[in-house]
Amino acid sequence: MRQLKILLDNIRFEHTIFALPFAYLGMVLAANGLPTLHQFFWITLAMASARTLAMSLNRLIDRELDARNPRTLNRPLPRGLISPRAVAGIVLIAFVIFEFAAWQLNPVCLALSPLALIFLVGYHYAKRVTWLCHWILGFTDGIAAAGGWVAVRASLDPMAYLIWFVVIVWMAGFDLIYACQDVEVDQRENLQSFPARFGIARALAMARINHALTIIALASVGVIAQLGFAFWIGVIIVALLLAYENALVKPDDLSRVNLAFFNVNGYISVIVFLSALFGIWTR
Repeated sequence: MRQLKILLDNIRFEHTIFALPFAYLGMVLAANGLPTLHQFFWITLAMASARTLAMSLNRLIDRELDARNPRTLNRPLPRGLISPRAVAGIVLIAFVIFEFAAWQLNPVCLALSPLALIFLVGYHYAKRVTWLCHWILGFTDGIAAAGGWVAVRASLDPMAYLIWFVVIVWMAGFDLIYACQDVEVDQRENLQSFPARFGIARALAMARINHALTIIALASVGVIAQLGFAFWIGVIIVALLLAYENALVKPDDLSRVNLAFFNVNGYISVIVFLSALFGIWTR
């Protein structure tokens, strides 16, 4: 039981809440309401296994960097609380579950799953190459939203791309904020984050731009899908939360980054999903 707790802590399994509601967003929009129980179950399993695979790989690939970063050196792998072999085993198990879930959903999901895996594996290396890594992360997590749509419709339609874009700019925005903590480490390790390249002030300004685009894209979803008043209440709440998130962090005060990253974004993802669902029902 202790080892299981360490494994879950290693990948911050509880933070699946960031991405899972966006898979559900794609799901309910594609189903125009609630999907079948079969679809709901396998979408949930596919999403949870994909995130487990991605986060386990992240910890495995970055374990030496984490050991040299004061913010991350207490993670289980750098501390030796768990072995790289055990984490690799989790990666393999998650991969099998993900592929099986894709197979259970429909042939299009199964055919597209290798493309999703390319990004689930590859995005970990993006920060070693380009300061666009924040948007590559958003693109990778946005696969959840598009995947929820494909799981129901078995096709990639314009709405799937739009909700994918919502996740890209939302996640890139808060990852820009989060990365401001590691500017000195990134520069020392030659990692290509936006804050390390252009400075914290510009990174926070870019985060605000991305979050403004998030609201515009969400509003576009509401207009195109003709969602009811409940969705627009949700959009207003999300806009206020994003404004609050960006106000928490300043170039000379990063003390509340964790509050902005972990608490506020968890609320946002759930609110977007629920407001879309109720927006369908209040047309």
